[in-house]
Amino acid sequence: MAEWNGLTSAERTIESLVEEIARNAGEIALVHFRSLASVLVERKGHLDLVTMADREVEEFLIASLRKVFPNDGIYGEEGGDLPGVSGRVWVIDPIDGTFNFVRGGQNWAISIGLYENRRPVFGVIYAPVRDLMLTGGEAVETRLNGKPMPSLPPLDLSRASMGIGLHPSVATEDRLEVLRFISDELRISFRCCGSSTLSLIEVAMGETDGYVALGDSTWDVMAGLPILGNLGVSHTIDWDRTDLSAKLRFACGSEGFLAKVRPLLDNVGGGVMSSDSAHG
Repeated sequence: MAEWNGLTSAERTIESLVEEIARNAGEIALVHFRSLASVLVERKGHLDLVTMADREVEEFLIASLRKVFPNDGIYGEEGGDLPGVSGRVWVIDPIDGTFNFVRGGQNWAISIGLYENRRPVFGVIYAPVRDLMLTGGEAVETRLNGKPMPSLPPLDLSRASMGIGLHPSVATEDRLEVLRFISDELRISFRCCGSSTLSLIEVAMGETDGYVALGDSTWDVMAGLPILGNLGVSHTIDWDRTDLSAKLRFACGSEGFLAKVRPLLDNVGGGVMSSDSAHG
């Protein structure tokens, strides 16, 4: 039985165990972040970077989760795909926002989500530079640094804002249509912070009213969506038709926000997964 600060894993809640794993992973990442000049950066593809920090953090996450939850599977961005026997899978993104990380920006985070019965059911996100720890899911109250978070306010178009995420593989015409739709149809402001996880944090904290993404991966959202679900946030992903390896075309936000952006999703990103039904 694993021991954590003098207590066995059986004596602690799942959320406290995963929060500690995320925080320790963040400390590993911060060591590299503070020594950016010496970090070896490899290329996975155009504008898709991976560093030694990604690999080291993922190795730590896999080892830690396997120690505490030996029967669960693990699915990670950097190649970790370990089967389990419980039917539960921990979906991890060691550093979401690697491009921001290697540029010295603050918008990156460790993301750990639990996938069970083909649904994301629990998540922990830790943004080390900003010292933000978000936790929540089914039967787990959503908290920010240990304090309960309020529900999302109703959509007010006069002061609305949204986040967008556009994978480099998304066609130029689709990118332009996203910007045109936001500017001409919605007439609201938008942000593109370079990290899906941080975009979801912005929704959770009320800084934006929703998020639209073309080409995100499941590990980008597996932790964030159950955290947001407790705050009155719905999304458009049909998990029954979505594999863990799928690329996503989706929106999340209040029902009012989703009603406004559904026409956009119907017209862009036909090469990636989408769905028409909302889920809390």
